[in-house]
Amino acid sequence: MPKETIEALIEGGKATAAPPLGPALGPLGVNIGQIISDINKKTQEFKGMEVPVTVVVDTDSKDYTISVGTPPTSQLLIKETGIKSGSGNPNTDFVADLKIEQVIKIAKMKEDTLLGKTMKEKVKEVMGTCRSMGIMIEGKKSQESLVDVNNGKYEEKIRKEKTELTEEELKELEEERKKLQEEIKERHEEFMKKGQKIIDELQGEEKAVVVSRLEVEGIPTDIIKELMPEEEPSAVGATPEEGKETEKKPAKEGKQE
Repeated sequence: MPKETIEALIEGGKATAAPPLGPALGPLGVNIGQIISDINKKTQEFKGMEVPVTVVVDTDSKDYTISVGTPPTSQLLIKETGIKSGSGNPNTDFVADLKIEQVIKIAKMKEDTLLGKTMKEKVKEVMGTCRSMGIMIEGKKSQESLVDVNNGKYEEKIRKEKTELTEEELKELEEERKKLQEEIKERHEEFMKKGQKIIDELQGEEKAVVVSRLEVEGIPTDIIKELMPEEEPSAVGATPEEGKETEKKPAKEGKQE
């Protein structure tokens, strides 16, 4: 049975008969409208995201199968929480808070690609990604909520694969997200002020000394880079002397002979 395979990247729930799908399916004599409808049903949970779709058509019987790839777990979490990206300091700066139902929802969306054998194991995998992105779960650090999962706190919801939230719960989550964003902004400003004060106090010291002191004082790496950006490389073709003249010197350089 000869088969044709069509692969395309489409927006979830919004596939059309326009290129690339329409022109590729047309010569195969299949019901394009039905295939497009089936694709949209399979991808409706990925609205707003681009997902890979593969259509395999039996050119004799006109039967077809549709398989849908899924975005990375991190992208699904970004979509679910409404944030722009994960936290630069996931252990201290928390960018969003999720209900266990939302974690279950993403575990179901990634069900075919996660390593866990049970839904509980898959949920725990998603929680691991939450931890690396600075996303809280049920108002706690993800590692603390993981303990709750292990202790059976959400056993019933996971068993029933509950994913729906009430309007009130969604509203609370949005308010929590805004609160967390404000806290991150305030901490960023505090670290910037503290870091700049240290830099001013160590004026004239080697850059390595200043950086070491900033690290000891608990200034996050991304703040240090913001306060003390890397020196720009010399222009291509410049002589060593010319390169030295254009170097930025935020801290004292070593002694020159």
